[in-house]
Amino acid sequence: MQKILISSCLMGEKVRFDGKNKKINAEILEVWHVENRLVLLCPEVAGGLSVPRAPAEIQGESVINILGEDVSRAFFQGAQKALALCQQHDIHIAILKEGSPSCGVTQINDGTFSHIKITGQGVTTRLLQKHGVKVFSEHQLEEAQAYLQSIF
Repeated sequence: MQKILISSCLMGEKVRFDGKNKKINAEILEVWHVENRLVLLCPEVAGGLSVPRAPAEIQGESVINILGEDVSRAFFQGAQKALALCQQHDIHIAILKEGSPSCGVTQINDGTFSHIKITGQGVTTRLLQKHGVKVFSEHQLEEAQAYLQSIF
């Protein structure tokens, strides 16, 4: 059975920078959970960042938190752990949190901490896509389900 990598905050785990979650209630996620398809991960926590933590945004090729600290290493390590999980479980599909500097699929913040969204991808999304994992946001669950059905 095809496993799916999913941002753990979307499943209710309190791993976000503010100590909260972004749980979504979707029937298909419940089905996948019951089928034991979901592999949960927060790349930022997996990369060694704490909960809560200072918010961070992508600035050029780096990830900088609001305190001015370069936290790129943790973001890149978390992305590598996500990729390792995909390789370990033969995962070809991921559902990641839109807008996140790790998981943004089509949008991220502009790097100025002004809450302005721009077109872009998070560190983990970029790495997974580079290695052939199809990444969807929580707003694309129908597309993810259709893709899953098309590949298996």
